[in-house]
Amino acid sequence: MSVKIRLQRHGRSKSPFYHVVVADSRAPRDGKFIEKIGSYLPQTQPATIELDVDRAAYWLQNGAQPTDTCRAILSYRGALMKNHLQKGVAKGALTQEQADAKFEAWMGDKNNKVQAHVERIKGAFSKEAQTRLAAEAKANQARVDKIAAKAAADAAAEVVVEEAPASEEASAEAPASEEAPAEAPAE
Repeated sequence: MSVKIRLQRHGRSKSPFYHVVVADSRAPRDGKFIEKIGSYLPQTQPATIELDVDRAAYWLQNGAQPTDTCRAILSYRGALMKNHLQKGVAKGALTQEQADAKFEAWMGDKNNKVQAHVERIKGAFSKEAQTRLAAEAKANQARVDKIAAKAAADAAAEVVVEEAPASEEASAEAPASEEAPAEAPAE
């Protein structure tokens, strides 16, 4: 029986998450599996990967072949490195303590690189957000200025329109009052 370490897709449309499983290579992608050894969520930045490194190394030592994506995931989380070091222990090239120390040093270095990457992403997002916010504030101010200018123009036009009829009415009433004297009210 050929055993593969592969991804099993779950989640709704355009929002996937995956289980990292050990399965028979003849089984369907989302079908029967032997063991679930982790999960992978690609939607987050950086991708969230949970993996049982010891079980992954065990299956690699027993001949399981990872798919390309799973090989990248196993490499990222250190399962391939642990498998490599365990082969060295089996051959007698180094002791288990030395292998564990090398693995811990490698994992510490890897975690520092990942943390630096996360900080760069957060910094880039905050800089990008600040530039977008400044551009939005500038656009909002331009919109407010345009609305204020239009309102001022409308108010000035209304004042001109109101003044013109008032002066015409005054001139129209003035000749009428000159021609006919006002009668005194009858008591």
